[in-house]
Amino acid sequence: MQSIYAMHQSGSDNMEKEEKFLFYSIDNILDLYLIMVSSLIEICKKETIFLHLSSQKHLATPQERKPNEKFIKNSIFQILAENNSLNIALETRKIDNWTLNDDYIILLLNAVKESKVYADYMSNSVNQFEEDRQFIVDLFTEVIVPNEKLYEYLEDNKLTWIDDIPVVNTHIIKQLKAIKSGENDNFRVPKLYKDNEDKDFVKDLFRKTVLNERELAKEYDDKTPNWDSERIAEIDTIILKMAICEFLKFPSIPVKVTLNEYLEVAKEYSTPKSSIFINGILDNLVKELEANKKMIKAGRGLM
Repeated sequence: MQSIYAMHQSGSDNMEKEEKFLFYSIDNILDLYLIMVSSLIEICKKETIFLHLSSQKHLATPQERKPNEKFIKNSIFQILAENNSLNIALETRKIDNWTLNDDYIILLLNAVKESKVYADYMSNSVNQFEEDRQFIVDLFTEVIVPNEKLYEYLEDNKLTWIDDIPVVNTHIIKQLKAIKSGENDNFRVPKLYKDNEDKDFVKDLFRKTVLNERELAKEYDDKTPNWDSERIAEIDTIILKMAICEFLKFPSIPVKVTLNEYLEVAKEYSTPKSSIFINGILDNLVKELEANKKMIKAGRGLM
C-alpha cells in the first residue's frame, strides 16, 4: 500500500524501480525488528558494566559494592542474550547500530531507571520468572517504545520505518509475553516471508493493483454516489483497489480473509470514518460480485 501511494505521490511509472523499493522496504523491516529487540540486550549489558565499574571505585559506597542485581539478572534478558536464532540474525544482518550509537542505549537506560516500572520491580532483590517477564513487557511497552529520542533516531535512520514501527513493536510484545520458563529456543526471529509463494504474492498483488487501477476503480465508482471521487482520501482508494484486486484476481484467497485484512489496514492507516466507509463499500461490492458471478473463488470454504 505504501509503495503504491509513493508511486502516486512521485508520479513515477517505473514499475521495476518501485518494485525493487517495495522489497527493499520489506527487507528492512527485519533490521528494525532486530534493532528494537537488541536494545533490550544492550541496555542490560550497559547496566552490568555500570554496576561493575561502580563497585570498583576507590570510595565505593556499601550499596555500590554490593548492588541489587535483580535488573541485570532478569531471566528474559538472559534468554534473549543467549538465543541462537537472535544471535545468528544479528550477525548475519550486521546489526551494529547500538555499538555505533551507544549514547542512545545510555539514554534509554536512564529513562528505564527513572521509571515507575523500574522502581516497582527493584523494590526487592528476588528474581521470579513471571515477574521478570511482565517487567520486560512493561519496560518495552511503557518506556522504550514511547521514547521520543529513539523514535527520532529510527526516523532519521530509515524513513520507510515510520509505518513499520507499530507493527514491529506489537509483534515483539506478543513474543515477549509468550516466552516460557525452561523451554529452549522459545523465542525465534520471524521470517519476512513464509515461503517463495508468499513473496510471489506480494509482487503479484503490487503489479496487478498498479496495472489495473482504472479497472479496479470502476468497481466502486458507482458505490459512492454521495462522494466526489476527489474527496475520497487517496489512501482509502488504494485500500479499496487492493481489496478488489484480491476479490477478482486471487481466486485462492477467501473473501472473509480479504475483508478482515483490509478493514484492519483501514483502521491502522486511515480515519475511523474511512474505515466505516470502506467496510460499507466492500460489503456491498461482495454481494454484487457474487450475484453477477464475477468473483470466482477456488477451493473448499473460500466463499
